[in-house]
Formats: sequence, C-alpha cells, structure tokens
Amino acid sequence: MSAATEEILEHLDAVSFVAGRDARAALPAVLPLGETAALRFLETGRDLFFYDREAGKALFHATADLVQAFGGLDPWLAQARIFLTQRGTFRAAVGFFEQAATVCKQYGLDGEKIWFEEGAAWIPLHVDSAAAYFRMPVARLFGGLPAKDLQVLLAPAREFAKDRLGLASYLEGAVKVRALCGLAGVSHWAARGRDVLAAGRVRGEAWFRLESDESRAFLLEVLPGFRLGPHKRLFALLLQAWTGLYLPMEEGDWSAEGGRSFLETDGRSLFVPAVMPDREEAMLAFYHLGAHLAFGSYEEAAIQSLFREIGMEHPPLDADQRVTWRPLFARFGQDLLRFQLIFDILEDLRVDLAMEREMPGYLQRILAAAERCGPPPGSTAAAYWQEALVLTRQAQSHNLPQDLAVLASPTAGILDAFRLAMARYAETSLPPLQLAERAAAFLPGHSPNAARPVYPRRQKGAEGAEMDAGGNLGAAGHQEKPREAPQAAEGNDPDLEIPPEDIQGTGGRVGVGIPLPAKVHGSGRGVQGPKGGWPYREWDYRQGKYKENWARVHERKLRERDEVRAVEIAAQYQGTLQRLKKALQAQKPTRMAPLRRQKEGEEPDLDAAVQFVVERRAGQSPKANIYRQRRPLQRDTAVLLLADLSTSIMAEAGETGIRVVDRLQAAMLLFGEALLEVGDPFALYGFASKYHQEVLLYPIKRFDEPFDARARAILGGLSGRLATRMGAAIRHSVRQLQNSPAQRRLLLLLSDGRPADYDDGGDPRYLQEDTRMAVREALEQGVHCFCISLDPRGGEYLPLVFGNGHYLVLPHLDQLPQRLPEIYLRLRGQG
Repeated sequence: MSAATEEILEHLDAVSFVAGRDARAALPAVLPLGETAALRFLETGRDLFFYDREAGKALFHATADLVQAFGGLDPWLAQARIFLTQRGTFRAAVGFFEQAATVCKQYGLDGEKIWFEEGAAWIPLHVDSAAAYFRMPVARLFGGLPAKDLQVLLAPAREFAKDRLGLASYLEGAVKVRALCGLAGVSHWAARGRDVLAAGRVRGEAWFRLESDESRAFLLEVLPGFRLGPHKRLFALLLQAWTGLYLPMEEGDWSAEGGRSFLETDGRSLFVPAVMPDREEAMLAFYHLGAHLAFGSYEEAAIQSLFREIGMEHPPLDADQRVTWRPLFARFGQDLLRFQLIFDILEDLRVDLAMEREMPGYLQRILAAAERCGPPPGSTAAAYWQEALVLTRQAQSHNLPQDLAVLASPTAGILDAFRLAMARYAETSLPPLQLAERAAAFLPGHSPNAARPVYPRRQKGAEGAEMDAGGNLGAAGHQEKPREAPQAAEGNDPDLEIPPEDIQGTGGRVGVGIPLPAKVHGSGRGVQGPKGGWPYREWDYRQGKYKENWARVHERKLRERDEVRAVEIAAQYQGTLQRLKKALQAQKPTRMAPLRRQKEGEEPDLDAAVQFVVERRAGQSPKANIYRQRRPLQRDTAVLLLADLSTSIMAEAGETGIRVVDRLQAAMLLFGEALLEVGDPFALYGFASKYHQEVLLYPIKRFDEPFDARARAILGGLSGRLATRMGAAIRHSVRQLQNSPAQRRLLLLLSDGRPADYDDGGDPRYLQEDTRMAVREALEQGVHCFCISLDPRGGEYLPLVFGNGHYLVLPHLDQLPQRLPEIYLRLRGQG
C-alpha cells in the first residue's frame, strides 16, 4: 500500500477504532483494482464516515458485494458522493449501500443507473423522501417489472412534492396499486389523488397511503378481473340449484397489498370477494364452497366427531357461538400450516368427488382451470398445488391411491379426511411454508377451509331453524345474520392469531372445560332491522318521480372508542362548558303556566269560584277547587343530531393543521352535555353511505339510552368513512324521531359538504334534489330540519335544500363546538 493509503487508514484509526477496523476489512476487495482505485475508495469512505458514522460503516460493510456486482468501483463509488451534498442524507446512504449490489445483479448497470438517478433526484427536494426510496426493498419497489417502468411509477410523485406530499406517502400506495391494477392503474389513481390532495394534505396522505375509505373504494372500482357484484344473484341461484342452499352474501376480505381473493364461508353466509381472476374460477369457487356446505364439512355432528377424535368432548366456541378450529392443528406447533394444508387438500378432494357425482365433468373443469393458470412460480406453495393437482387427476381417472379410496365413497365424511391427513402428515415430503405463502397453495376455485370460525350447521331434516348468536334466524331461515368485520388483509387467519393454548380439557375455550351458555351481545358490527336494511324511496328529479324502495338503510355499531380522547376534549373545553352551563341556567324555561281548579294555590280562580257559588246556591255540594297554581312551563322538545361522517371530515381546515373531525367530536360532546343540563330528550347519530343499497347510520346515543362514558368514548373515536347520501339518512332519522317521547321534534344536521355518493352519476343535483324532498317529507310529518354546514360554498345549495332561515354556514371551524349547542337553544326557544 502507498503512503497516502496508510495515511488515510491511520487517520481513520485515530478518529475511530471502528472506522479503521472496517476500512481495513473492506480494503482487500479493492486492492486488486490498483493503488489509485484503493486511494479513491478510502478517500470516499473517510469523507462519508466523517459526514456520518453510519453512512461510512455501511459503505465499508457493503464494499465486497458492490465490487463483485459492479466489477469494480464504477459507477457506485461516484454515486455515493451524492450523499455528501445535503445534510441528513445518511439514512438514504445506508439504504443505497445495502441494496445497490442487488439492483445491479438483477437489472444490470443500466437498471442500477435508473434506480440511483430516480432516488438521487429527491435529495435536493426532500431528504426524507430520498431515504424512503433507497430503503424500500428493491423487490417491492420494482415489483418484478423492468427498471424503466420505475420512471413511470414515480413520475407523478415530483408534482405532489409541490403540495408537501413526501415520496414515502406516495410510494406506500403506488407499489400496492401497481400490484393490483398495473402501471395504467397507478396513473389513474394518482390523477384522482391529485384532486383529493387539493382538498387537504391530511386527506391526501390518507389517500396515497391507502388508509382512507375513499382510496380503498376507488381501488375496488378499478381492480382488473371478473367482478362478482353484478352477478351475485345469478351465482346464488346456481348455488341453490346444485346444492339446495340459499345463503346471504356479504363483502369478503380484501387487501390493498394484493394477493389472491377467496370465496369463504362461516357456515351461514358467503363472504364474496369484489373481484376474481375470471368467470370460470368464480363459478368453480361457488360450486366448491357449496359442496363443502352440502356434503358435511360444517355439519354440527361432523365437527363434534372431529374434536372427539383429538380428545375434546365439545368443540370450542367463541362469543358468537362459532367453532374455532385451532385445537385441531395446535398439536403441530410451528408446523401447523403444513398439516392444515394437507387436511385441506384431502377434504377438498372428498367434496369434489361428491360434487362430481352430482355434476359430471366438474373435476375436468377444475383441471382445465389449473392448466390455464399453472402453478405459482418460485414459491414453496407450488409443491402443495402440484399435490392437489395430481390427486384431482387421479380422482378424475378413477385411479386414486388405495389409502385414499375411502374419500370416493358416498358415505365418506370430514372425519375420514382428517384421519387420512394425520397418516399422510406422518410420512409427508411436502416442505414447511409461511402463512404469506399459503394463498398460492390452492387450486382454482378452492380456498382455506378453516380460515374463519364457523356456525355449525344442522343435519338435513333436523327439526328447528338454525339460530344465530343473537337469536335471529340464520341462513336456514333466510334472514341475515350479524356481519363479521372483514379481516384487515389477505392471508390473515384468526386461528393463527390466537396465542398458544393448552389443548387438554373437554371443551369451551381450549382447556376451560364443558362450555356454559354464552351471553352474546352481537358481533359489534351487526345489522339492525330487516334483512337487506330499511327500504326508502328516493326522488329522481330527472324522471319527476320516486324510485320506490331504492335506498337501503342499515344501522351499524361504531366499534372505535377512545375514552382518552373524550377526556382530553372535556379538559380542553372546560372553560367553554362552564360558560355554556351558566348560559343554560339563565335560559331554562321561567315562563309560568297556570294550573286551574286546584284545592290550594297562590290566587283564586275566578271562573271556578263563580261556578262554586252558583252550584252551592243551587243546593249542590261542589268541591272547593277554586284556586290557581303557577308552575314553570316545560317545553316538550326532542332533538336528533345527525352528523355527516363521510371521509372528508378527516381533512384539515386550510393550513391550520386542525382536522374537521377534531372539532366535530368536541361539538357533539358539548352538545350532549348541554342537552343533559337542559333535560330535553335527544339522540346522536352519524351517517355515511356506499351506493344506494348501503346507507349506514351509526347510533351513538339513542333516545332511550343514557349519555354516559360509552357514548362519550364513541364520540372520542369518531372517524371518517365513505360518502354522503343525505336523503335516506334524513328519512330514517325521521322514523326514529316519530318514536321519540315529545310532541315537538327537531332534526339537526351537521355536514361539511353537499350530498354525494359513488353512484350519483356525477350529477351534483341528483342527491341534492332528493335531500330537498326528504326535508319536505320530514316537515309534513311534523319534524323540523335545520342544517349547520362547514362548507364555504354551502350558501349556493343549502337555501334550495333546506329553505331560507333553515340553515347556517359557519365560516370558521373553531366556532363549531360552542355554536352547536347555542344554535339548538335558539331553535328550541322558537317553539
């Protein structure tokens, strides 16, 4: 080594033992390139180490891989000096050194150049964005596509930087949208996001991170593939024709991460994905899942026999009386997925053979679909996929292995599949796999059989209708059961998320003993009311008539609760609340109403006294009810506060950093406290919508419920969701007010925008006209409507909808918490 090289090494040793050690460890990979190259390398490493310790260490640690991948120091060493041009770039530098070699090996020098230049362009713009870019795993960033496509993916991001949207927020969603919809979908998604970002930075970040309901709803609209929504009725009829079953269909699991969509069941309902690869796979999925239901996979007696097989007298039940499968697989510990898949393959084979007897050619259709799509590339799951394919081919040619022949018998049951799975697992050569790989292991139309807890089904011909946990008719009675909230993401398995348990015992939750009757309070997201929701007509101004039973309203419980936030709001507005209570004391009714013909009182009742004298002189014995009493006049007023909970409430008000939802929570909380002080009956509801058949009302406090810690916690947890179909929400609120304990009824609406929904056809007047008719209908039923709007443009349409004098536009969001109770008291005083 030259004197210059030794000098740099000694300098590094003097500054830091770690720097000298790491530099000396990296140097052997560089020395074969020559003394000049070694000197240039050490100078760059020294400069980076002095700039930031972690950046220098990252360079030295990655040197051997980088030299091997690039065949020398170029161009990566020159690229590394870009991180010395701005303060705070060390995180980006670490990400670059950790991944540059991988990029070069997979995409070549040209691909690495594109990757570097796209990230380096962000260094002068926003160093945290550059860090997010270089630290994102390259496999996820490239998505298996050519390097040039990276430029297309990132093209919209620089424009958003002008609106202070960091690359981290954009990338979070862009790579997911690309996986689901391709690069064309990214462009469409980004264009829509530009408008959302213009409405507020917080709302825009939620859109690009795919954390808002509106962004997820958009993706569901543009997902490629066969859409099941318009065909649900057809598929339900086909299922009923072949299996004799009618099951309600509910929204299935969906993940913005992408991945395979499955049709699933809990024994009572079908959970239908928004999109499947093609029509044939969707058809096979319905047939296959129907076969599981028709041929005993979820039959009560069969499930009991399974658990007796492992020594449990009773299957474990959750709070909704559903069976949890975990004890069947718990004995396999970390290897439970391998056994679970073997069991699924054999149980699927059993029901497929049963379906083949009912529908000749069914197995051939499965094989044809499998040949079209092929096995999953580069995945451990491919071995399971191939195993299922081989067994299906053998079944189709009546050539099953001797040990599996029992599955072809009409009397075979799920217990036979379980016993065979135990035997095959003992000698299997199938590899272990991770949960994330499981989805790829299933043939077309097949899905995990134990992914959801299930309601055991009665055997055909059993007496009595099936009941769900709430005492309502289940699928057998053709009424909708409480809905289960969708899983957070594809690949989740409720049983795998249960912590390990002792599986000894005789039933109940694992190891608890014989189960006692459960006290069930619903699933927390249960549908209230008739199957399919309450139907309401909707006014179509274009046709000049009502669409009868067009809008469907469902009541949902709000699961989100935040007691801490409720306490914080009360503390923040304590002064406002004290002033408000003093004002309320002054505004309590003081006008006196006379009570006539009383036995005692403050003054005589002249009419009653004259009548008393006349009757006495006539020889009668009248009662001496000749006084008047004066009592405070109590107004008989009930109010329902209906708050718009659409996605827009999550936006910031201008550049204040204050979200609409923050002031909405405070306003509703102070409103409740004010009504408690006044003593008027009141109810609190929120509403949102997703198309005309899914208008959602969220009871926070009903008229007959107390305004207690539970209600306050719900207010503390309020968040935005979906859209604003106001007319149907008003009609349903009027229905609730008709049952209120008062003669005078007031509906107070709180909104931040005009009525809109995903299926309004882009016609802003359509739902506006329907809302106007709903307000008129309410007035005809004795309900007065008043709207408080936070929309600066509310003056353009609110007079047309609510009429002059029946709305108020608040110019400042901060006014809402105090003004809401005051506005109610003013309206109340007009009665």
